[in-house]
Amino acid sequence: MYGLARPLLFRLDAEQAHELALKALDTAWRAGLNPLIAARPKPLPTTVMGLAFPNPVGLAAGLDKNGACIDALAALGFGFVEIGTTTPRPQAGNAKPRMFRLPEHQAVINRLGFNNEGVDALVRNVEASKLKRVGGDTVLGINIGKNKDTPNEQAAADYLHCLGRVYALADYVTVNISSPNTAGLRELQEEKALRALVSEIFEARERLATRHGRRVPILVKIAPDLTEDDIDASARVLGELDVDGVIVSNTTVDRLAVDGHPMAKEQGGLSGKPLYGKSTAVLRRMRSRLPGHIPLVGVGGILSGADAAGKMTAGAQLVQLYTGLIYRGPALVDECVQALRHRRDGVRG
Repeated sequence: MYGLARPLLFRLDAEQAHELALKALDTAWRAGLNPLIAARPKPLPTTVMGLAFPNPVGLAAGLDKNGACIDALAALGFGFVEIGTTTPRPQAGNAKPRMFRLPEHQAVINRLGFNNEGVDALVRNVEASKLKRVGGDTVLGINIGKNKDTPNEQAAADYLHCLGRVYALADYVTVNISSPNTAGLRELQEEKALRALVSEIFEARERLATRHGRRVPILVKIAPDLTEDDIDASARVLGELDVDGVIVSNTTVDRLAVDGHPMAKEQGGLSGKPLYGKSTAVLRRMRSRLPGHIPLVGVGGILSGADAAGKMTAGAQLVQLYTGLIYRGPALVDECVQALRHRRDGVRG
């Protein structure tokens, strides 16, 4: 079905198509038509961070920033859905147009800038979701960030505010310090700043764990544009702090892979096929530097089942999709699960 819809969606502005596709998915789910959109994959149970995932293929943050379509997205067969990035206060994001397709490269450039309705709106949406009201096996991650006008010196307050608001609802929380579309945000990945921020977040998590009676895993999402020395420093800090997991990676500001394309000069983060090699190289190095018990989530450029298997080979325990869905549609979820099933069976054999 997506093969029929894609040409129509690609005639629209990329952000308009994004919004329309989400609304269509939600409408189809409410009408019970999801089986016509995508077949749910057979379970591939995976336990990571003490959480039971029905399969290791998830949705990356950014598609559903406000948690408005959790149930419809879960119905596509994802083992986990990550919503956000959410910020303490609503913000419009960067000026439009701010999302661009590069079909020749199966890529997207975006400079959305954490556009979202604020964490209170996200909390209301999560509380209203069937996943939380009735229950379900899909794991829910919530990605948190800081407001654009919050200086880095006060960033911790934004992350702590969001953490406190979403803690009771999230199966895990991701700390996003790697978007290229919020000025100065990536400076929080620098060794000293990273240690201070994550330490403060972990201290708050211990207080929240005592209050709520459960310890919610916290992951950190990093950029693919780190130097080898930066990766090593990040791994050292995250390993010493015993972070629950690392997501590798966000979008890239590098344009080498799309040099010469009319859209290549657009500012923002590049995702899709051109990101695969770069993000996988960072994943592989991070795996070699982090303690073995800290899991990695591989994201960036997955457009096939083979790509998903490649992330696992590089050291990931879970994978996430986003841009691949734009070019391949929901069938990509089952394809990735099947590829990982074959890989797991082959490893066991």
